[in-house]
Amino acid sequence: MTRILVVDDEPQIVRALRINLRARKYDVDTAPDGASALHAAARQHPDLVVLDLGLPDMDGTEVIRGLRGWTVVPIIVLSGRADSQDKVDALDAGADDYITKPFGVDELLARVRAVTRRGQTAGEAVATITIGESVIDLGNRSIIRDGTDVRLSPTEWRLLEHLLRHPGKLHSQRALLHDVWGPQYLTESNYLRQYMARLRRKLEIDPTHPRHLLTEPGMGYRFRP
Repeated sequence: MTRILVVDDEPQIVRALRINLRARKYDVDTAPDGASALHAAARQHPDLVVLDLGLPDMDGTEVIRGLRGWTVVPIIVLSGRADSQDKVDALDAGADDYITKPFGVDELLARVRAVTRRGQTAGEAVATITIGESVIDLGNRSIIRDGTDVRLSPTEWRLLEHLLRHPGKLHSQRALLHDVWGPQYLTESNYLRQYMARLRRKLEIDPTHPRHLLTEPGMGYRFRP
């Protein structure tokens, strides 16, 4: 059974999450502050952490960094902070997704399912992935669309592969620029816009309304299967 650690100092939210998650057959542990969360994670090894940023003893981004020092457990941030920079900081610290309070339980549950599926398949070889009418073989670095080979540049391949190997994960612009282009390109957000536009033109059925290579305004990008 999937074990979820909920970290929040608002009792009503903790109670609502505990009830809804347990009703879906998840094991639920809770922590009211950052120190308790780090101890609970080390002791109980949850499969997923749902984390508020506004904790009484430390900022949630410090909890994320503390966890990322030793575990790759998926982290969904659930916070009342709506500022884009707060979201980007959390993603850069290592969060997998970000939901702003107030939130819909159905949305949260969908994100939980997405990240737990990703965690269960982590490390497995990715065979072929379909985007619209394009069939992508990451192992062979080949793409077939309508019976025709689709050619990508090396940089396009690096960006696409990074997104496809982390389905559902929300990547900040800085993280993608660092991982695909290198640390010297962290402010070159125009690179990302241009290359994402190229990938959509080559792979999406309707590049102006992409269904798979998505932009999350103010935060970054994600691949939705």
